[in-house]
Amino acid sequence: MMRALIVDDEVHARDELSSLLRETGAFTLVGSCADAVSALQAIRSGRPDVLFLDIQMPAISGFELLSMIDDAELPRVVFVTAHDEHALQAFEKNAVDYLLKPVSRERLARTVERLRLAPADPEVATRLRAPIGRIPCQSGKAIKLLDAAEIEFARSSEAGVYVVGPRGEFFTELTLRVLEERAGLVRCHKQFLVRLDRVEEVRLDDGAATLRTRSGKDVPVSRRLLPEIRGRLGI
Repeated sequence: MMRALIVDDEVHARDELSSLLRETGAFTLVGSCADAVSALQAIRSGRPDVLFLDIQMPAISGFELLSMIDDAELPRVVFVTAHDEHALQAFEKNAVDYLLKPVSRERLARTVERLRLAPADPEVATRLRAPIGRIPCQSGKAIKLLDAAEIEFARSSEAGVYVVGPRGEFFTELTLRVLEERAGLVRCHKQFLVRLDRVEEVRLDDGAATLRTRSGKDVPVSRRLLPEIRGRLGI
C-alpha cells in the first residue's frame, strides 16, 4: 500500500478524493491538508509516498510548496486541479500524473497504474529546486510570509528552525538545507546560515569569527567554514 497525503484548500475536494483513494485499495491516507504549511508538517511526520497536490491555493501555490520540501522528504507528485492550463508546467516538474477535477474512478485507476509502473527518477528533486522568494513562518495562529531577501540569518535548535530579520525572529517549517539551497543564505556554522549582503561587521577571534548583521544581531562562524566566508566577503 502506498502512503498518500492530500493537499487542497477546498474541503469538499479533499473529502471526495479521500473517499476515492480509499476505494482503490492502493493507498493508506496519512493526512489531508488545507495549506502548504500544514502540508510541510504532514510530510515530515507522515512520510507519504505520494502527494496529491492542488496547484492554485491561497498564499502559497502547489508549485511553491514543492520548492520548500527537503529533497530527502520529497514524495512522488500527482497534481489535482480544476485548471488544465498548468498541465505542461506540471509535467516539466516531472509529476507522475495530472488529474482534473472532478476526478473519476476510471481516471484515478490509471494514475494508480502509473504510480506502480513508473520508475523512481533521481532527477526529480533537481527539477523542483526553484528559488524561494517568500518564506512561510508561524506567527501565533497566522502564517506570515517573509521576503527571503529580508532574512539576515537562520538558525536551528532542538525547537526547530528560525529565520531572523529586522522584524524579529520567526519559526519556519523549512529546513536549513532548503534555505541554503534555495533562499540565498550561506552556511557559516553547523546550526546557522547567513545572508552575506546583510553583514556589516566581522569580528575575528582566535581562528573563529562572529558576523554582525545590519540590525545588530550576532551570528557565529565556525573555524571550518571561516575561510569560505572570508573568501566570499573578500577579506
